[in-house]
Amino acid sequence: MESNKPMDRLLCGDVGYGKTEVAFRAIFKAIISGKQAAILCPTTILSNQHYNNALERFKSFPVNIALLNRFVTKKELNKLLEDLKEGKIDLLIGTHRILSDDVKFKDLGLLVVDEEQRFGVKHKEKIKEYKNNIDVLTLSATPIPRTLQMSMAGIRSLSLLETPPAQRYPIQTYVLAENNQIIKDAIYKELSRNGQTFILYNNIENMESKLNELSNLVPDAKIVMAHGRMTKNELEDIMLKFVNKEYDVLLCTTIIETGIDIENANTLIIIDADRFGLSQLYQIRGRIGRSNKIAYCYLMYNNKKILSEIAVKRLNVIKDFTELGSGFAIAMRDLSIRGAGDLLGSEQAGFIDSIGIELFMEMLNEEILKLQGKEIPKEEEKPMPLIEVETYIDDKYTDDNDLKIEIHKKINTIDSYESLDKVKNELEDRFGKLSEELIIYMHEELFEKMAKKLNIENIKQTKNSIEITLNKEMTKQVDGDVLFYEASKLSRMFRFGIKMEKLVITLDIVKLDKHFIYYLLDLLKIIENSLKTSNN
Repeated sequence: MESNKPMDRLLCGDVGYGKTEVAFRAIFKAIISGKQAAILCPTTILSNQHYNNALERFKSFPVNIALLNRFVTKKELNKLLEDLKEGKIDLLIGTHRILSDDVKFKDLGLLVVDEEQRFGVKHKEKIKEYKNNIDVLTLSATPIPRTLQMSMAGIRSLSLLETPPAQRYPIQTYVLAENNQIIKDAIYKELSRNGQTFILYNNIENMESKLNELSNLVPDAKIVMAHGRMTKNELEDIMLKFVNKEYDVLLCTTIIETGIDIENANTLIIIDADRFGLSQLYQIRGRIGRSNKIAYCYLMYNNKKILSEIAVKRLNVIKDFTELGSGFAIAMRDLSIRGAGDLLGSEQAGFIDSIGIELFMEMLNEEILKLQGKEIPKEEEKPMPLIEVETYIDDKYTDDNDLKIEIHKKINTIDSYESLDKVKNELEDRFGKLSEELIIYMHEELFEKMAKKLNIENIKQTKNSIEITLNKEMTKQVDGDVLFYEASKLSRMFRFGIKMEKLVITLDIVKLDKHFIYYLLDLLKIIENSLKTSNN
């Protein structure tokens, strides 16, 4: 914050790890420096919680705090906007209403964005306008792929909170088809230890019938429902009664995703879990396990439905990462599943199919250097392949583009017969018997490396022949007798000649018994041996 450049930092830490405390300290630093601060929250409930926490946290200091969300009356709003413009409000906490054009700060110094993944692209474009001259601190347990990619690429700063709170246990997570008997057992198990249960059912239209179904299933439990279409007073009343343990089960929508902190609720059942994003599942699961009791999370899907590949991946990831502090690992896995999105565009996830992320980052860095007035380093031209062979990877091995890229990268590491055998064995182990085309591709890669090592740069390929020209220096060093004798033993299709004091070796490829790449590799070995012989 003391740097002469505006801060743009992502603070990544699990639910309950203390991100809000770090934000409050940054806010306090901004306020005592004579600046205003703002906290941008994705939901009304979370903005209320931050407001109450801030009042408690700053009660010993002369900090004027205001709340702005949809429940603020017209009269209160006009007074708030006036005070904000005059600098009478030090800290403004609110929903995306803060980003409206009529909200004017006298001297805003710090903007804290809580759970950035919950905001849409339009809101983020507005946040970008703020970023030009103020410090921005983004809080998230599981940042969206684009945000994480920007941090990993160095465009944004990144801080990690990795120390869990004392006496916190990992949440036991199960992925299974929807099962009324398991729902019944889970609720009764929680009742037996005087605990409470969340049941997330994100369908307001059918919520009433779901409530009746649960009441018949578990008649001993007091069940209440809560959703976003209720009025402020109704919601607050229900939540207060649930916190005071007047109800055992809360049937609700995703309104519990952020801001609800109820230590006594330690069982969570999510209906149709396959419909939720990975970060969202992680956030929702973070509503339980906030005490010293072991918490249980059941991710249920419709057993009559065929899950998509991405849904299966998401559910498996959330099941695998149950350890404390898994938020960052989950965000990294989300990045690999969904892709990084457009760093300067509107897509928050997805693959930049047209150019690829590496080239995109290269172009972005060039533009940044241009804006800074710095010289763009000249890129060395990448040499064309010396020999043209088929380098296509057939879909019968894998139709996953990520895996295809991985195979290409592995083949590109081949620089010796030992590494060729190693890559060949690994690919056969993973994908079964390799086609002749793929094996030729691997040998072609080895040929390129060996030719480069021998400084052979001029190779001419036609439909009927391949012509290799050695430079003048190599022509003088090579033992012509050894080369001619060994190459003739290899194949009678080799011809030798001298052009401009350079040795030219021609291979007629029409009548060969096997692919020409094998003959060329053997020829390079002969050239290498003849050079050693002549040097001796």
